[in-house]
Amino acid sequence: MSARDEIQGGPSPGSNRRYDSSRRREQARIQRMRVLASARRLFLDQGFAATTLAAVAADADVSVEMIYKAFRNKAGLLKEVFDFAVAGDDEPVPMVDRDFAHRIRSDPDPRKKLSLFAEHMAESMPRAAPVYLLGRAAAAAEPEIKALHSQWREAQLSGLGALATHLDEGGHLRPGLSAERARDLLWTIHSTEVYELLVLERGWPIGEYREFLARSTAAALLP
Repeated sequence: MSARDEIQGGPSPGSNRRYDSSRRREQARIQRMRVLASARRLFLDQGFAATTLAAVAADADVSVEMIYKAFRNKAGLLKEVFDFAVAGDDEPVPMVDRDFAHRIRSDPDPRKKLSLFAEHMAESMPRAAPVYLLGRAAAAAEPEIKALHSQWREAQLSGLGALATHLDEGGHLRPGLSAERARDLLWTIHSTEVYELLVLERGWPIGEYREFLARSTAAALLP
């Protein structure tokens, strides 16, 4: 509180408005986090089709109208649950601008670049894979989820294409390997399906999965 506020016995009307606006934004963010947590839990426990927005609203202690306003529909809610799982937070920072991406671009050693990316995947995949696989299962019966699942796959392909191009422009790829083929190899090795096979089905420790990613991509891409 400023000296002027203290003299007048309280904050100015303008300060009140700024405070109220800030408090409303924080309350909205907290509500949003509760909805995402409830939706993730119910989607994974009950399946996409069996989970209703009314159930999510009741679990998160919000109104159904709030969910429609914030997420549009159930498919929009699933998209936000997945986006949050991939990023690990709700900060509006593109993946390419996050710290791990900066460290990959700045490191001169191509093997370290691939190792850093493997670390990122091993950290994010346990959060994202269950939601991705949920979407894959729902896609068979839900056209909107089928389109959403395709978007996820295209986004993965595009992101790994950027990594392949980065390695190619740095002269790191083995002779005869194009950036396009390097992208496809990265996409395959880092796919959720490989994580599903090795970690979820075969029970590999996450550290062993991380080492597999680093070794496999280095062997496939580098001289």
